Amino acid sequence: MAQKIGWIGLGRMGESMVKRLTQAGFGVDVWNRTRSKADPLAAYGCNVVDNILDLAGCETVITMVSTTKDLKQVLFGEGGLVTGSQKPKVVVDSSSISQEGSAEVRRELEALGIAYLCAPVSGNAKVAKAGKLLMVSSGPKELYDTVEPYFQAISRKCMWIGEGELARVWKIAHNTMFGVVIQNLCEITVLAEKAGIPRHLFLESINDSVLGSMYTRYKTPVMTNLTFDQVTFTPELLLKDMDLGMAAAKAHGVAMPSAAATRESIARMVGRGYGDIDFSVLLVETAKDAGLELKSENKVVSDGLEAK
Repeated sequence: MAQKIGWIGLGRMGESMVKRLTQAGFGVDVWNRTRSKADPLAAYGCNVVDNILDLAGCETVITMVSTTKDLKQVLFGEGGLVTGSQKPKVVVDSSSISQEGSAEVRRELEALGIAYLCAPVSGNAKVAKAGKLLMVSSGPKELYDTVEPYFQAISRKCMWIGEGELARVWKIAHNTMFGVVIQNLCEITVLAEKAGIPRHLFLESINDSVLGSMYTRYKTPVMTNLTFDQVTFTPELLLKDMDLGMAAAKAHGVAMPSAAATRESIARMVGRGYGDIDFSVLLVETAKDAGLELKSENKVVSDGLEAK
């Protein structure tokens, strides 16, 4: 296994994942559309390149971008990763994209003799920084076995669930639940607060109950103190994933009434102009519907993400 890895995409997730790789001793060449976001990684030993094609000499290139369109652009668009005479042997994609889009990418890459693995993750940038991501992969098992050491460096757990695009289905199902859980968490938190239970105490009780999870814990400080400017995931990105979930449900003939209702709630929030703000601002909108004006409780609350 080559020790030099190429990396494309340094958004909220990518930067933390690359740092985990460098901390594990891997060399990483990085490219980002906005170079200024990549430059700080030079201090961690990364080689920041100006041109995507400069990554083509890496045996393995990992991509972490926003949409299927973005992935196709960085791979196959003008000056894309695989458009030159030199090409990587392996492309691993950790983006959240559709099953159909991923299959198209696979066909194009394999036609060029390039192996392809899907490897979406569970967690946000803080989770990545703490080394607590889950990485779920699909594609050729022997390819997964080859690149697994990279995933072990990035995550607390990595797993292979089958061939083809099954990891895309997993990610779509995961993020659909992601939306439904935040919808319900906001609803019950508003219910408890309107009835008279302090918000931070209610959230603490949920976290310590059988219903608590890493997810409810790391959203607790934001929901307690209304610090929605600490963005982990935006309403627009959540709406994109809810739409992917509903499309998959239609394709497979599965009724998902709770997801459908949540999708409409998120769409309403996006329609009201929420942009680069954390999706948990849904709490404020839910409170408004209940005639409740929320205020920060100014409490020091753990997010449960102490770095390992």
